[in-house]
Amino acid sequence: MTTAIYLAHLNPLTNSHIEIIDELLKENNVVVMPVRFLMGEKEINSKSFPFDFDARKKMLENVFGKKITISSNYSFISPFKKYFPPLISRKSWSLRKQILDGIEDDYFTYTGDKSEGLMLKLYRLKPKIGKRKSISATSVKNEMYDSISNNSNEWEKLVPEKVVEIIHDNWDTVKKFAVGEDMTIKIAGMKFPKEGYNSK
Repeated sequence: MTTAIYLAHLNPLTNSHIEIIDELLKENNVVVMPVRFLMGEKEINSKSFPFDFDARKKMLENVFGKKITISSNYSFISPFKKYFPPLISRKSWSLRKQILDGIEDDYFTYTGDKSEGLMLKLYRLKPKIGKRKSISATSVKNEMYDSISNNSNEWEKLVPEKVVEIIHDNWDTVKKFAVGEDMTIKIAGMKFPKEGYNSK
């Protein structure tokens, strides 16, 4: 059977992510790789990436159980500038090797973003480009951050019930990033934490 590799932020896991994974499961083994940004052993999180890998893994496990494989292979190691320029940087090619480690069957990668699909194609990662879904993780995050001041729970309608529970368990994280500046930068269409971009 073909393996579908879903490279995503999943920060947090939304109803749209669930819809995508359910579609992929119909005909494929599915390996989900939530992105990580690491400085040594420390995972770097920010307003754009509030929930750490363990929290997102728990979100996936609570919804899908053993139907999917969850991998930490989609990991950027600081300094993140070493991955640029894409295609020229040897580090960017090592990331490709890392992503495919343990993938033995025929495979493809999935994205809903055309520009990301182009990059995946250049890296020979056999992308399939799906349609963008109506709910984005960014809109859910913004709803969560706004709820700190307006006491609205509208964001809860945009994520699975089991994920709502995990987010409430990590509410201190939401409150922390709600009031701070978003310490991320956008390079080649992808966001990276400022911390760790230039230094180890």
